[in-house]
Amino acid sequence: MFVTMKALLGIVFFFFAISVLASAAPRQHTITFGAWMPVKWFVGPAEDKAQDIKVRALYVDSKLREFTLGDPHDVTDHVFVVRRAYRVNDSLPDDPKAAPKWKWQRSGWLLVDRQTGRVSVLNLPEFDPFYSAVSWYRDFAAYCGISSDAEKVYVVVAQIGRKKPIVRKEIGAAHNSDVPDSECPSPKWQRQPARVTFEPIGTAPLSFEIHGSSAEVPVTDEPADTQEK
Repeated sequence: MFVTMKALLGIVFFFFAISVLASAAPRQHTITFGAWMPVKWFVGPAEDKAQDIKVRALYVDSKLREFTLGDPHDVTDHVFVVRRAYRVNDSLPDDPKAAPKWKWQRSGWLLVDRQTGRVSVLNLPEFDPFYSAVSWYRDFAAYCGISSDAEKVYVVVAQIGRKKPIVRKEIGAAHNSDVPDSECPSPKWQRQPARVTFEPIGTAPLSFEIHGSSAEVPVTDEPADTQEK
């Protein structure tokens, strides 16, 4: 069978074009979670109080990336956030050289992109892994934060992609309890208008309406004073 040089070049160009298009096509990533594993989390000043928590592995393309706890929150159809857990080696320098003494710890939040397979750490202002109970709505995170010296409590609303929080208001002194998530319960959200309500321990509830990247305290209607002055 006789093939002209022109036809041969056409065939080569055809297969070359197919290979280029195939290499340029975005790679599909697979994000999966492993089975839940019960572990011990030690709390208290001496870390002598054990609490049962469940963690599970986060895999990207079958490769272990992180350990997580709790349910993920879908921000968009391809991006979600999930709480991170990790193990820390509790061995002292003078301990016998044996297997590391691993202890599980709660950490902050991870941002996971299903399309790119990227897993990144979210930096939430004033977030405390022990005391802060985060409530998510869309790309907003509401929680009670703790100052770096562990003396003050703030109500905070942060938005993914913004360095500064939308809401950051000091509400009093920290209690520094040995109980996790004890500064305030998880805040409550409502929509239309988007509003979040905090109920800190020992403080009156606080509500904020969220408008895009700003917030304001809702104005309540006070009864008019009908008494003559």
